[in-house]
Amino acid sequence: MASILDEYEDSLYRSASVQQSRASVGIPHSGYVNARLEKETPIFNKQRIDFAPPEKINSLVVSSNQLCMSLGKDTLLRIDLGKPDEPNQVELGRKDEAKVYKMFLDHTGSHLLIALNTSECLYLNRSVQKVRALSRWKGHLIESVGWNKFLGSETNTGPILVGTAQGQIYEAEISVSDGSLFSTNPDQYFRQVYTLEEESGPAPVCCLEIERGIEGKFFIIATTRKRLFQFVGKIPEGTEQQGFSSIFAMHADHLPSFREFPASFGFSEIAFYTPKLRSNPRSFAWMMGNGVLYGTLDYSRPDSILSDERVWVYPSDIDITVNKPISIVLTQFHFLLLLPDRVKAVCTLNGQVVFQDLFLEKFGLLTRMIKDPTVQQIWIHTEKVVFRYHVQRESRDVWKMYMNMNKFDLAKEYCKDRPECLDIVLAKEAEHCFQNKRYLDSAKCYALTQNYFEEIALKFIEAKQEEALMEFLIKKLSNLKPSEKTQTTLLTTWLTELYLNWLGILEGDPSQRNLYLDTREKFRTFLSSPKNKDCLFNNRASIYELLASHGDTEHMVYFAVIMQDYERVVAHHCQHDEYDEALNVLSRHRDEKLFYKFSPVLIQHIPKKVVDAWISMGSRLDARNLIPALVNYSQSASTQQINEAIRYMEFCVYQLEETQQAIHNYLLSLYALCRRDSLLSYLEQAGTNPNRIHYDLKYALRLCAEHGHHRACVHIYKVMELYEEAVDLALQVDVDLAKSCADLPEDDEELRKKLWLKIARHVVQEEKDVKKAMACLSSCALLKIEDVLPFFPDFVTIDHFKEAICNSLEDYNKHIEELKREMEEATQSAKRIREDIQEMRNKYGSVEPQEKCAACDFPLLNRPFYLFLCGHMFHYDCLLQAVFPYLPAYKQAKLEDLQKKLAATSQPSKSHHRPKDADTISLGKGQQSREQIKADIDDIVAAECVYCGELMIRSIDKPFIDPQKYEEEMQSWL
Repeated sequence: MASILDEYEDSLYRSASVQQSRASVGIPHSGYVNARLEKETPIFNKQRIDFAPPEKINSLVVSSNQLCMSLGKDTLLRIDLGKPDEPNQVELGRKDEAKVYKMFLDHTGSHLLIALNTSECLYLNRSVQKVRALSRWKGHLIESVGWNKFLGSETNTGPILVGTAQGQIYEAEISVSDGSLFSTNPDQYFRQVYTLEEESGPAPVCCLEIERGIEGKFFIIATTRKRLFQFVGKIPEGTEQQGFSSIFAMHADHLPSFREFPASFGFSEIAFYTPKLRSNPRSFAWMMGNGVLYGTLDYSRPDSILSDERVWVYPSDIDITVNKPISIVLTQFHFLLLLPDRVKAVCTLNGQVVFQDLFLEKFGLLTRMIKDPTVQQIWIHTEKVVFRYHVQRESRDVWKMYMNMNKFDLAKEYCKDRPECLDIVLAKEAEHCFQNKRYLDSAKCYALTQNYFEEIALKFIEAKQEEALMEFLIKKLSNLKPSEKTQTTLLTTWLTELYLNWLGILEGDPSQRNLYLDTREKFRTFLSSPKNKDCLFNNRASIYELLASHGDTEHMVYFAVIMQDYERVVAHHCQHDEYDEALNVLSRHRDEKLFYKFSPVLIQHIPKKVVDAWISMGSRLDARNLIPALVNYSQSASTQQINEAIRYMEFCVYQLEETQQAIHNYLLSLYALCRRDSLLSYLEQAGTNPNRIHYDLKYALRLCAEHGHHRACVHIYKVMELYEEAVDLALQVDVDLAKSCADLPEDDEELRKKLWLKIARHVVQEEKDVKKAMACLSSCALLKIEDVLPFFPDFVTIDHFKEAICNSLEDYNKHIEELKREMEEATQSAKRIREDIQEMRNKYGSVEPQEKCAACDFPLLNRPFYLFLCGHMFHYDCLLQAVFPYLPAYKQAKLEDLQKKLAATSQPSKSHHRPKDADTISLGKGQQSREQIKADIDDIVAAECVYCGELMIRSIDKPFIDPQKYEEEMQSWL
């Protein structure tokens, strides 16, 4: 194990050297460069708004990118921050001394409530320019408003809650009609639902918040100067428009749950953090006299929504008697406190001040801080100036705080896109787990870090935590790149060694049986892992050596199967006399080469099963490669075992229809050895055509002769057409067999007679059986008594073959009579032929004047014509045209030559005044020659009717259109 670690250290020498060089110049131990190329912007980035108010700013509210600002006594400025260059100014229209006390803007930025210090309230909708007084609200100084985020719209607020300075909570609803906008009072109703009290009596309602949980449950949070109340109740689905009176009615007889703190600076304020638009808040921060109560909101709790509460006291430089906080804003990980001259940001994770921004005196005292929940922007104003804070990458350093709090999962969540920070967190988590003796968890974390491999490995070795070391190596192996082949090889080998050691220890302890089985399963999973397959395959020799050194044959076989090294598996089974198992492996994986290699061994022990396996492989096996195994087996086995070899060879020949000569020759040898009947049956089934016989005839002849199978030899002689040898050998076995051989040369009567003479000589001279010799005469018509007589000895009397002589003489007489009869028949036939010829010379046919040519359908008598016995009639030229294409080339040439000669004889004479005798002589000579030519033409053209003769039959497969003229004909049709 130590040597493997040393090798791994050497393989990582270069990377370790690089890390050491980084450490020497101040780079963290993790190996990542943690340098900032440019100055990082602060989390809270302040921007002064380029706006110079004509009058002092009394109040400012922002929501949904809509900003409303109260200026001076009677002016209201509305700005759509999406269009900041188009401000809208509205006059309140008040002539008295009333001033704006507070303003409230709903979550949609549509409904603006303006509370005056005269206990009056005004309403302005975003879509109108005129401010309306809410008459039902008169007489109440409004301190807070709880907007309905679930039913509110741009024209209707839905049921909302209103808190007053006298401690009353009212439920109200404001609605704007689409027609004449203010034809009716916008305030639909205004009714009291509850009164908040402290120990001294009713107290101002500083804040109101309405949230909806699961299953129709609503949570209402209300605060006074020192108390935080919670009202919880269900509103049936579909009745939300009826308001929240039912929830408050549940607490008419008893106080709702509340949190109270002793100190107070005259007011309190609560802020919420909502991660996404239109989602429920996730955390809250309540600014009160004792500090800031911070916690999360858990909507699944039955009675209280507040969870994980803690109080962060104010920083030491804040004296609530001198410079008490004015406002509070909550972000994801910080709450911001507004003081008269500065802003402080406190981390909600550890209560530490992480940001402080001091404002110059020229801007005046800070008045109010508010956050737009939709865009997560923070606004601050004095009487003269407006500032805006952008929150940028607030979670950038949160991972450090979670890490220091040992909340490693959260720390990793907030630095997952920063590998250098993630490495630090993992290293810290690994060290924390190691210190707490959670070694397996520590190993998993260490494997993901960039810490030195050898330090971590030695750390687990020194702690004697071999299981944790294995876990570390497994994780480290899974994180290696494919290019890191050396490291992969070393880790794989080391893990194999560790697994084998651990299995060896557990196997000897019966009490650790379950752990042994679990570890064995892990080891097998490791060996069969697809990711490790290539590495294990390339280094399988080393793995085999390790397995062999531990004597773990079970896993050696398992590993060989994974590596598809079935040769090793089969060899292992054979070495341990597990022949059935070896054959099962061969049959399961059906590797032909392994069958060829191990069949000689297996067939010696389980011949029947091996042959069954061969048969199941079918044509995938080449039987020629199995013949050596069968030969070796048959030479040392009994007849019963040889039968298995014959069974497989018969399967190849009769089922697979093998034609290889070696297979047929070997089957012949097996038949010759122990199956005489099967041998002759096989030879007869193979037939007598040498071209269709697959065995070697000469080899078969020699084999049968060696084993004394004479009948088989006779058959082979017959196939080889060595009939004399066949008859000679057959006479040693059976005369009838010889007779069957003698009749085989049907086309060679001389040879057949010679063979029968051999048989007759044998019968006469060897068997001395005259009757059987006479039988030979009757069996072969070629033999005569005179052919057989020389074979008889001199002392044989004529009585033995008198009958044969008489029969022979009778045959001669019959033959003479038959010849006479044939001569008479020939004479009569000649006579009839002469009569037919004479009759044909006088035969004629009649042609009607209206008859037409069968080819051209024109009148027949207009031109020379032919009349056939079948009744068809053709013009001379029509018949010539029809017959010519079907004539052979030589006849076509002869016909053309005859036509030329005929044309030459028919030319008129140049002289018209020859003597009459001369013309007659000349005409006679020409006529004789002309008749001969015409007779020759008739023999060619009119030999048979073109429609009824063989010519038409021979032309049945000829295309109607000549292929060479097909294209031309096709074009003529287009």
